[in-house]
Amino acid sequence: MSTYRVMQVTERGKLELSERPLLAPGPGKVRIRVEACGICHTDVVTVEGLLPNLTFPRVPGHEVVGRIDAVGEGVSRWSVGQRVGVGYLGGHCGQCAQCRRGVFVHCLEQPISGATTDGGYADVMVAEASGLASVPDGLTAIDAAPLLCAGLTTFNALRNSPARPGDLVAVQGIGGLGHLGVQYARHMGFRVVAIARGGEKQALAERLGAHHYIDSGATDPAKALLALGGARLILTTASNSPSMSALFAGLAPGGKMLAVGVDGGPIEIGSIDLVLASRSLEGALTGSAADGEDTLAFSVLQGIRPMTETMPLTAASEAYAKMVRNEARFRVVLVTGQA
Repeated sequence: MSTYRVMQVTERGKLELSERPLLAPGPGKVRIRVEACGICHTDVVTVEGLLPNLTFPRVPGHEVVGRIDAVGEGVSRWSVGQRVGVGYLGGHCGQCAQCRRGVFVHCLEQPISGATTDGGYADVMVAEASGLASVPDGLTAIDAAPLLCAGLTTFNALRNSPARPGDLVAVQGIGGLGHLGVQYARHMGFRVVAIARGGEKQALAERLGAHHYIDSGATDPAKALLALGGARLILTTASNSPSMSALFAGLAPGGKMLAVGVDGGPIEIGSIDLVLASRSLEGALTGSAADGEDTLAFSVLQGIRPMTETMPLTAASEAYAKMVRNEARFRVVLVTGQA
């Protein structure tokens, strides 16, 4: 094969099928035959051209799973045939001030998969070796792909939080992130509260592992949390800042709200709610490639899987539009037929 297919953004809002020549990976990089790539809400940044330094054409996609078929000069950790995945953070330089302190997720030269570098809406992706996660045999490519972003983000946020087994932990939103967050929270031993708008989501939330369900459209969610004793942690996964603001007072004294959903708007909290109960608000940014491996391993251990629907690579425009309309339940995964 001398060429491969990509679904690339050629101008704002437009995805089109194209072919590119197959090239050898450069130093420190590997070439991956893509098997599956999840569609994430963050792909909007690429498709709609929201990054100031974004150039077209660009191939979106940062929930990528496949097999290595070529390695570049200087790559010794990885070999041809290995199953690997790539998430949103595409590697680290190892030399900047943040990397020298071991804070790889904030590398100052971080390639962003599908935004600053071409991603996984393709048959082939070239990736930095430092951004690769090993994919265990216990996961299919379709199941593993969403875990490298939606899964990693919620898993890492929960395991690094101050919450401990038995604590009341609320997960706001039952969507691409939230349906995984509820599962992780349950299997980490928390007393789990799922919060979403509408009573029709209660059965699903309980099936995913929630002990309690709060319909934020029918009741004040903060008061409902306080009636349960107050949350030690609230993980906000829905990209809706006003709904996050409404939850803050539901934290127990010393509790923390941890935001992973992003809509760009302000999260408003009252100074009395903040100060008098020593509550806090914090953000959490996904995780490193090693954290991705931990996410996959924990998912295999506990039987956690994303809820997915698959579409062929050539239907990327339709799949992306479905995600934007909030009709995906809960991750659309593009497949190339190479698995």
